[in-house]
Amino acid sequence: MTEHFGTDPDGHTVTSCELNAGGARARVLSWGATLQDYRIAGVDHGLVLGSASLEAYLGPMLYFGAIVGPVANRIAGGRMQVGGRTYDLDKNEGGRTTLHSGRAGYSSRNWTFLSVSDAQCQLGLEHPEGLGGFPGRILATTTYRLDPSGALEIEVAGQSDTDTYFSPAFHGYWNLSGQADLSDHRLTILADSYLPVDQEQIPVGDPAPVSGSGFDYREPRSIGAVLDHNFCFRPPYDGMRPVCRLAAAGLVLEVQTDQPGLQMYNGADIDTGQMLGHGGKAYGAYAGLAIEPQFWPDTPNQSGYPSSLLQAGQTSRHRTRFEVSTAT
Repeated sequence: MTEHFGTDPDGHTVTSCELNAGGARARVLSWGATLQDYRIAGVDHGLVLGSASLEAYLGPMLYFGAIVGPVANRIAGGRMQVGGRTYDLDKNEGGRTTLHSGRAGYSSRNWTFLSVSDAQCQLGLEHPEGLGGFPGRILATTTYRLDPSGALEIEVAGQSDTDTYFSPAFHGYWNLSGQADLSDHRLTILADSYLPVDQEQIPVGDPAPVSGSGFDYREPRSIGAVLDHNFCFRPPYDGMRPVCRLAAAGLVLEVQTDQPGLQMYNGADIDTGQMLGHGGKAYGAYAGLAIEPQFWPDTPNQSGYPSSLLQAGQTSRHRTRFEVSTAT
């Protein structure tokens, strides 16, 4: 069953549903296929940043908990080639790069609930040919599921009638302790390489070893003031694997995915202003950690990276699992 949550800028109704299983509950919005809230038994605060107001998601909380795509992260110069043809995309980041597929990306669209049950919901969206400059009519679905233990599973799938790039991502911000920032959190990332970036956050070449750098999270450590990077995993990419662990306030979040990369952003620029989040407070810098399993940034322009090209008539599936437990 779905409920009214608000009205989008085009006058369409935005709805929500609540999932329950294993002592956990999750609330999902049709706007952006957004995870608005996620809670577990015995903890009196939400574990992801979110708001009770649709207006917040139309403004400073644009990507909070949303599915971003059809191509997550940045595309250099807002341009890519498919089948020998160059496509100019919406340059929504200073007129220089395309971030999360531009202003008409998945996070700024009202999806449709296709099915809702006690522990699972599925949403669908059509991305028309040429919207934001992308080739192909892309049909996407997002499935949120709570397993019997209360762990959250997310699957995003897509099909296109034309070859195109498809690499969506879940863009949730996590905060396990409910504090104003992440200073009490410890992070582990199970990757031995990452992508250095230029001043526009575009990768500058091949993966670099995390050893000896400021991005070595192979052992638990504080998150730090500089973190907006993709961490790279070794092939094969055909199954789920553990990729990171976050701990604070007696809770541990463990993440598994089948994606080749993990974008981590420490929320340094978060500022929701007058828009209030859970608990009736605005969010400021470092209020949450964005954990985004995905393909590597700028893959359409990087021939040496794992390819996110979706061939016409094929189906691409992207899976992630978030499990929160009590630290032992």
